[in-house]
Amino acid sequence: MRPLSIIFISIISVLSFSCKEIALKKDNHTANKKDTVKISVLQTADIHGQLDTHPELFWENEKIVFKNRGGLAHIKTLFEEERAKNPGNTIIVDGGDLIQGSGYTALSKGAVLPEIIKHMNYDVLIPGNWEVVYGKNQMLSILNNYETPVIAQNMYHEESHKNLFPSHWIKEIDGVKLGFIGVNDPDVPIRQNPEFSKGIEFSGLDETLKEQIQQLKSKEKVDVLFLVTHFGIFKQVELANNPVSKKVDYILGNDTHERLRTPIEGKFAKVTEPGAFGSFVGKLTLYVVDGEIVLDEYELIDVDPDKYKADPQINELITKAKAPYKEEMEEIIGYTNVPLFRYLTVENPLDNMITNAAKWKTGVDIAISNGFRFGNPVVPIDGKPAPITKANLWNWLPVNEKIKTGKASGKQIKNWLEQEIHNAFAEKATERFGGWLVRFAGMQVDFKINAEKGKKINWIKVGGQPIQDDKMYSISACVRPGDPIHNLCRMSNVEDVEVKDYTIHNAVEDYLAKFSPVSPKLEKRAYCDDLGVHSFSTVPNTKYKFK
Repeated sequence: MRPLSIIFISIISVLSFSCKEIALKKDNHTANKKDTVKISVLQTADIHGQLDTHPELFWENEKIVFKNRGGLAHIKTLFEEERAKNPGNTIIVDGGDLIQGSGYTALSKGAVLPEIIKHMNYDVLIPGNWEVVYGKNQMLSILNNYETPVIAQNMYHEESHKNLFPSHWIKEIDGVKLGFIGVNDPDVPIRQNPEFSKGIEFSGLDETLKEQIQQLKSKEKVDVLFLVTHFGIFKQVELANNPVSKKVDYILGNDTHERLRTPIEGKFAKVTEPGAFGSFVGKLTLYVVDGEIVLDEYELIDVDPDKYKADPQINELITKAKAPYKEEMEEIIGYTNVPLFRYLTVENPLDNMITNAAKWKTGVDIAISNGFRFGNPVVPIDGKPAPITKANLWNWLPVNEKIKTGKASGKQIKNWLEQEIHNAFAEKATERFGGWLVRFAGMQVDFKINAEKGKKINWIKVGGQPIQDDKMYSISACVRPGDPIHNLCRMSNVEDVEVKDYTIHNAVEDYLAKFSPVSPKLEKRAYCDDLGVHSFSTVPNTKYKFK
């Protein structure tokens, strides 16, 4: 960020920018009359196919509370109100993971979205790690049909090594040149099922990115430079402190669903991230004089459906898009007596229910599920059990794969779990990988996050008994297309592997049919004194807190 002079701070404070002209007086003459340009940048991220208003979890006064938030029709109204406040000077960005995460997007392979997104009037978008979920060709078809610029500097056709999308987008507003470079997660082929990204190459934060930044600043003469990134808050903060970002002003971050209400300021750039599921819109306001940022302001706006009424056009488009799938999505498959949610870093009621179902269905010792971040809560109202629909199931498990079982030794499980804990909580940001800690049923783990890698586990129990290194345990997880057959949830060399003829959805539906209404609770299946029960996020060396 460029330094701010004390003189300008004083002038700005007094005028509060109600006057657009700043007169600088020298030797009793007015010289170099300058205009202050006010620019608004709105940002959404990780909408995950959520078309409608839904319950959202908040942490307030040391308690979990739920409020209805989001919905694309309500977001559109917010966009238009913000545009009206700063007409012609407002830019709207989406940071990816838009086409995956709901039953409507899964069953249509993303096809419900283009007509809606086209009329949301975004200015520029980037793909996220889940945009590859339906394969390369479908991703290109959906994103190109937005009829809105899509940028990604580090995604290439495998056969030709040419960019899938333009690397950047430039917009000039009142003489101020703004540049946006899109960067997706280089680890997509590892994070997602490898089959999803077949035919696509990814590059990392290498010399190509450095050259792109240099080109926009030196050749294109961009005044304000944004990186729009999709690889998580930890690595985005690391990037803000990396010399590669020396000429970058802001990193519009995405992926980890964090709700930054104040940007995190790195050595070279400031980082934002605006939550997930369309529940929030980030708003960055810049005041620019002669190409120099003299002040910025930031707020995270709740998409409150009572405040922002549904836009009729978007509402109609959503209703039309949902129609072929609505009857199936609204089918009730069970009930819950307690809120089902998935926001905690270590253990969640929702994942306890899902892994309970897999363990019951398969009969294994340990059932494993990924540490996903997505999925809206289901919340009972007025003490009555809340219905669980197929739409809810797709929100929680938007990739419905078959269940795979196998056997692994206690030592294998211990080594695997040490790595998984490190992936989720490594102090060094570049060593963090994927979502939060894996979830499981049939096993208990007590660990610490501040110990060195490989020595974080205090103890493990399976079926209530201490794990034995040389004993073989049966385990289950979901198939990951493209993985070796002996891999199970990133655990290698699993024995006696069997792919079942039923999916994880089948397991959950059968479980709910037998045991509804369910009442899963936090049981310290995984526990860490350093984190406590209600750990919503860990971003080392920052003051950030989820709320």
